[in-house]
Amino acid sequence: MFEGIFVEKVLTQKYIRPYPQAPQETSGYYVGSQSIYRYSLKDSDYPTIIIPDPLYNNEGGVIKPGYYELALSDSREFLILLESKNPIAIIPVIKVEEDASEQERLNNKKVKKELKKEKKAREDTNKKRAKVGMPPDEPQVFTEASIEYNPKGDFYLVKYRRGTIKAWGAFKG
Repeated sequence: MFEGIFVEKVLTQKYIRPYPQAPQETSGYYVGSQSIYRYSLKDSDYPTIIIPDPLYNNEGGVIKPGYYELALSDSREFLILLESKNPIAIIPVIKVEEDASEQERLNNKKVKKELKKEKKAREDTNKKRAKVGMPPDEPQVFTEASIEYNPKGDFYLVKYRRGTIKAWGAFKG
């Protein structure tokens, strides 16, 4: 009875933590300082698409369910489906759109000053990070990808967004 009351009181308190906070030290190393973390490949900046069901083509090929990366070709005519950095499918693009209001925003004098300050602060931070051996801090870009099945037309619609660029691709399923 006493233990049950004690545990309940500890877990309901805001400032008491019954478990240690991260990062924890394991055998003398800080979590994240091992070479597998420090010298691993950088994350991809392509959006990730989740394919829940197998996709078949007329020739008997199949794309298995899973997580894939989606890239837009340089000519903006194709979306490329990547699995472990290897292209497995090319999807024709039916529409490409670029946000013009973002360019107008970037040409504003106040925004230019703010971006210049952010760039200077990022450079200072990256110098400090380089002294310690950490990778540089890079600005993040919003990415999004999705796939939908349209039963009326019997086709799949693939949506791609990276920064200010949006693209839609379609293929028969």
